[in-house]
Amino acid sequence: MSILVPDQVYPVATKNGQLSEEQKAARERIYAAPLESLNPGDAHSFVNEEMWWKFERLRAEDPVHYTPESESAHGAYWSITKWDDIIAIDTDTAQFSNEVSTSLSLPGSNPSVLRMVGPDATPAEVREAEIRGLPSLLSMDPPAHGIHRGAVSEGVSPASLADFEPLIRERIGTILDGLPIGEEFDWVDKVSMELTAMTLATLFGYPQEDRRQLTRWSDILTTAEPGPGKIVETMAEKDQAQQDFFAAFKNLIAQRATEEPKGDFISLMAHSPHMKDFTPAEIQGDASVLLIGGNDTTRNTLTGSVYALHLFPEQNEKLRANPGLVASMVSETIRWQTPLTHMSRRVHQDVEYGGKVIPKGDRVILWYVSGNRDDSKLDRPNEYIIDRKNPRQHLSFGFGIHRCLGNRLAELQLRLTWEEILKRFPEINVIGEPVRNESNFVKGYETMTVVIPRRL
Repeated sequence: MSILVPDQVYPVATKNGQLSEEQKAARERIYAAPLESLNPGDAHSFVNEEMWWKFERLRAEDPVHYTPESESAHGAYWSITKWDDIIAIDTDTAQFSNEVSTSLSLPGSNPSVLRMVGPDATPAEVREAEIRGLPSLLSMDPPAHGIHRGAVSEGVSPASLADFEPLIRERIGTILDGLPIGEEFDWVDKVSMELTAMTLATLFGYPQEDRRQLTRWSDILTTAEPGPGKIVETMAEKDQAQQDFFAAFKNLIAQRATEEPKGDFISLMAHSPHMKDFTPAEIQGDASVLLIGGNDTTRNTLTGSVYALHLFPEQNEKLRANPGLVASMVSETIRWQTPLTHMSRRVHQDVEYGGKVIPKGDRVILWYVSGNRDDSKLDRPNEYIIDRKNPRQHLSFGFGIHRCLGNRLAELQLRLTWEEILKRFPEINVIGEPVRNESNFVKGYETMTVVIPRRL
């Protein structure tokens, strides 16, 4: 077992840099467990942050790790946890295919896939369809990937973002100016979700008055296990919400096709010369990727930035003394937060990698969240350092042809938000601990209570 080093900054969130007795016990338990029993995809470990110890151990002892079906509710899969290995596989589309469900999902958690295979499918056919997932621009190999990505990429081109910037800044100002002073409130709801919803509505050409419907649909699509108190309590509710979203998206595409072309995603798809060749499943898949990608990255990184500056107060002081560090801080937050923890690949023939043979058909999970804490590649990776050298050197957006389509938009929204925050508020105080998502894919926050004592 590795040794706990005095005064080390550990990956789990601690205000004083020290582990609680509960955190120490969790780390000892994970290091004492048989290596083959480690299941980094367990969603609950992302709530209590025990996943950090799993990744720490796997990077050191078994960076190409197999979790058998007996240890995982998600089925068997391989985990890639180190920086260089993640990049190597992410850019090797010949051996590691994207034709697989984007995330490590639970069997039965995507009603759209179950409907796609039909009621007469055998259990083996159902499971194969679930592993494949809905085809989308994130789960396709060339040349199909380029066609689907190209259909919407203009919506987040440099020219489009330049046109978009004044509107985003104006909306941020409106949100911030409406926040209560001296009263506790939920930052996730009043700031992160509200900004994301406004931007999503613009990207989709969706009515602003209905913008929260988009974030609600996104949250439902990423809910693996409905249950009491969750945004949907039954799989039937999730199924209905998926159908409602896809129906709305289909209707908007039909409407845009009769109008003059515009710069929103739906208009771009409707007027793409390739649109006639897209299958209903592909359209649903692309819609889901655009919605979830547009929602989770900015929303959870924005919340994470406030939380990180709370945990590392010396970095907060550094930022306020030098607002020119905002752009660097944004990139460091995207690394430190890693809002989407992983992406999936699949091998279509036996592949030897890292001294292991990955059999044909097996899933391979690229754990960006682990690679971003790889101390063989990054100096002091568990620390939040806003003036870090080469701050855009991180894995959060992926690499190669599937690099995040909206990465510049995410950076723009975060930069503008912090530029406007620094003009208004001398401090933002986090009260207690945030409530984290129970998800192995979306690394984010359900709620985070803050107080803004005063305005500048």
